[in-house]
Amino acid sequence: MAIQKPSIPKGTRDFSPVEMARRNYLFDTIKSVFRRYGFAPLETPSMENLSTLLGKYGDEGDKLLFKVLNSGNFLRGIDPEEMQSAVESDNPVVLGNKICEKGLRYDLTVPFARYVVQHQNELTFPFKRYQIQPVWRADRPQKGRYREFYQCDVDVIGTRSLLNEVELIQIVQDVFAALRIRVTLKINNRKILYGISETIGHADKMMDITMAIDKLDKIGLEAVNAELADRGLSPEAIDRLQPILSLSGTNREKLAAITAIIGEHSATGMKGIEEVTTILDYIDALEVTLPVELDLSLARGLNYYTGAIFEVKAMDFPMGSICGGGRYDDLTGIFGLPDTSGVGISFGADRIYDVLLGLDLFPAETTQSVRALFVNFGAAEETAALRLLTQVRRAGIAAEIYPEAVKMKKQFDYAQKRGILYMVFVGESEIASRTATVKNIVTGQQENVPFDQLAEHLR
Repeated sequence: MAIQKPSIPKGTRDFSPVEMARRNYLFDTIKSVFRRYGFAPLETPSMENLSTLLGKYGDEGDKLLFKVLNSGNFLRGIDPEEMQSAVESDNPVVLGNKICEKGLRYDLTVPFARYVVQHQNELTFPFKRYQIQPVWRADRPQKGRYREFYQCDVDVIGTRSLLNEVELIQIVQDVFAALRIRVTLKINNRKILYGISETIGHADKMMDITMAIDKLDKIGLEAVNAELADRGLSPEAIDRLQPILSLSGTNREKLAAITAIIGEHSATGMKGIEEVTTILDYIDALEVTLPVELDLSLARGLNYYTGAIFEVKAMDFPMGSICGGGRYDDLTGIFGLPDTSGVGISFGADRIYDVLLGLDLFPAETTQSVRALFVNFGAAEETAALRLLTQVRRAGIAAEIYPEAVKMKKQFDYAQKRGILYMVFVGESEIASRTATVKNIVTGQQENVPFDQLAEHLR
């Protein structure tokens, strides 16, 4: 058999023990905040039925779904002419949907909505859950963008109370304060975006407008205007949109300005303004220190958002959005449970990891998995060393013994490369005096420690 060069699919990654230690620190930090706010853990399958996923993310999102071929002869029943037509076409989606009934999940929110409907009789509403699992998107891999990546979601469903939006903002503040990342949270409301669409005379093109203006930070105003024209907006409508996209000032000044622009044209838009105002009032009353900015170009492309929307960016590291979410009023209605509003936010673990690494914010002790290495002197001393090692482990300290009685330099090099802080010597003289010799590898300092005090010393 020919030797095969090992590789993994583009946009996926292996995680070394050091990387996993850092990732676990990140996950544990986020989980601790989620639990503090009363959210319970949940997991859903990696695969969902395509019928569950399709149509929830817009046309662009549907194109990025990883589909799973049906088991067995997946081509059975497919008309040869239909297959040839799909091969020659640039859009073989119809054929793909016939030979694939399942897909890898695109996000955690749609599977969560499916779960809520499927288990509604077992849940207590409002239902608060957090979920930390990988998702997959058939995207073009680039810096900060992967095909397989982890999301850390927190959602509450079964209530329309804006207190939940305020709580999510507090969670964002607490998570990034714990991680020591300075961030800015941008907020908008899809009802305001609908009001803007009504005001410029294109309520029927709200999705086209939101998808275009959501790219404002990435491609600039001129390119956004060109895309709006391509999407069928008249020059007059695009002109009327310009002062809205260029609004500046404080959050309250922006609210006053957008109220003056759309107030007579859209009751829906005014409802969105009222919701944002209420959220900002709570933030002021609670003295939230997280910078919160009203950004009327923020749209978030997912189809299911209906109210407040959020996006978080790091202030000290060049990276796209590292956290985002919003209110969805009837996502469960698609699965047969109407009028059940929810709101949630998702932390992009992989991007946050890159920010932590780039800013050197991972605590040094994060990667220290083993605290002490017991030196192996040979069969005569192994039993005494193993007894002590067992006591140390029972005291909650990670420790190990080198498996072979090799030269001391080899054991020392192993400890250094593993980042182990202490070497513990239990030789003939130590056994006789019941006192271990403990060496701090970093400082070189050695101490004699009684056996019954060793665990406390290593701690």
